[in-house]
Amino acid sequence: MDATDIPALVYTEDIRNPVPLLASEKNLQTITAEPWLQISEASLQLEGLCFDRASNLYLLEVFGGQIFKVMLPEKVITTIVGPNSLAPAAIKIHKDGRLFICSLGDFKSTGGLFAIQPDGSNREVILPDSLGYCIDDMVFDHKGGFYFTDFKGYSTNPTGGVYYVSPDFQEISPILNNLAVPNGIALSTDERVLWITETNANRLHRVELMEDGITIPPFGASIPYYFTGYLGPDSCCIDSDDNLYVAMYEQGRVLVFNKSGVPIGQILLPGREQGHMLRSTHPAFIPGTDQLIICSNDGAGGGGSWLYIARGFAKGKLGYQFQE
Repeated sequence: MDATDIPALVYTEDIRNPVPLLASEKNLQTITAEPWLQISEASLQLEGLCFDRASNLYLLEVFGGQIFKVMLPEKVITTIVGPNSLAPAAIKIHKDGRLFICSLGDFKSTGGLFAIQPDGSNREVILPDSLGYCIDDMVFDHKGGFYFTDFKGYSTNPTGGVYYVSPDFQEISPILNNLAVPNGIALSTDERVLWITETNANRLHRVELMEDGITIPPFGASIPYYFTGYLGPDSCCIDSDDNLYVAMYEQGRVLVFNKSGVPIGQILLPGREQGHMLRSTHPAFIPGTDQLIICSNDGAGGGGSWLYIARGFAKGKLGYQFQE
């Protein structure tokens, strides 16, 4: 038999793509975001997009520790916190205007949570590093308490978890345990569903909550979606229709799910087919609009660090931090 007669596998354009879309996701409604603002010519691990009442944007870089403010509509970038070793990972704004900063510390046991004023001054410790958490993300409820993810573990050592902190910041209650690097977290518009992305297990968790915000009813915690590919789901946010937007790290895209956890769309970043801008970490809506900002960096690709823009299915949900 001639070798040319033997059945052979062949590369196609889709297969050669460094981040090919799954067959089950390829037919989702798909759009490509547009460049919105370059933050740096260097590859900074951008995270923590958060808008204030005036629609100015705060964000940070994890490994260098800097916190930036982008004043809109002029898009003027200023640095409100200089380089440090705190490894910040997320920013949320308390209803009193303070910025709450999640800190990963040494990524093992020295993270915590601190608050600063919008100009970067008056640092206050909310949860000290002595508690041993590596806090990656958080979300407020209307009472002033908040949920946070403890960014620990790996695929075969699920030591991370999700916790709730009371409005007086004195009590910490476990919500989910035994997770492999829980990352992004979002709360539904009625506060009865908590979403968590579990990066190192490639899972999306949907957790129903009782009225107390802590108790899970029978059969209330589920995994509606398993992701595929390296590295996994990162930060997330919801819109006013309770759709969930999940950034996929090292995949250059955002997957969108309905309130039941069924995928209904995706937003791609330009250049991903050539292996560029794959480090998509966080989506956030410009308040009062359906315009979604997504941050990413190009790693060793030379493209720097950028914010991208696209439109979601609905307007973004204003966080409780904007309530008086």
